[in-house]
Amino acid sequence: MKEIAINGQKREATGKKASKMIRKEGLVPCNLYGEKKGENGLPEALAFTASFAELRKVVYTPHVYVVNITIDGKEHKAIVKELQFHPTSDALLHADFFEINETKPITVGIPVKLNGLAQGVRDGGKLNLSIRKIDVTAPYKQIPEILDIDVTNLGLGKAIKVGQLSFEGLTLATPAQVVVCSVKETRASKAAAAAAAE
Repeated sequence: MKEIAINGQKREATGKKASKMIRKEGLVPCNLYGEKKGENGLPEALAFTASFAELRKVVYTPHVYVVNITIDGKEHKAIVKELQFHPTSDALLHADFFEINETKPITVGIPVKLNGLAQGVRDGGKLNLSIRKIDVTAPYKQIPEILDIDVTNLGLGKAIKVGQLSFEGLTLATPAQVVVCSVKETRASKAAAAAAAE
């Protein structure tokens, strides 16, 4: 996985009013969840702020990054857990990060890349990508930037499901029955099939 660095400052004030003030300064309120648990047994968050300019490179990208967050001089390795956007303006309102280490498995959605010219496309069909990411579980150092899927032998009217795939060192967390891609029949392929039958 690619790595990217951002800087943050610990924030003492939390709540809606404090968050509004933070955003006015061009900063985004963030939380970092790690191993630390509170009295109720739930993960305890380290509240911090980061500039919108720095967070842009993590948010508006198709890539999945390991984020090296330096908060008041201390470095934390994390992945993006959840992002909250304004419903109308799409402005980033809040970001949650999840702290990671080299041994603990994490589950993260990795982009899919289809390779090869499908047999069904050669026969006049249309290749359709149903999901852009597959959730995988593994220690972060074993997780690739993309998942390569060979579609060369995919025939007309056929599909590849998650359960048919396997990648070394990765456990697939997306349900096995989910369709990744398929070759759909088109008018041209139906006409070709009819002509061949005649």
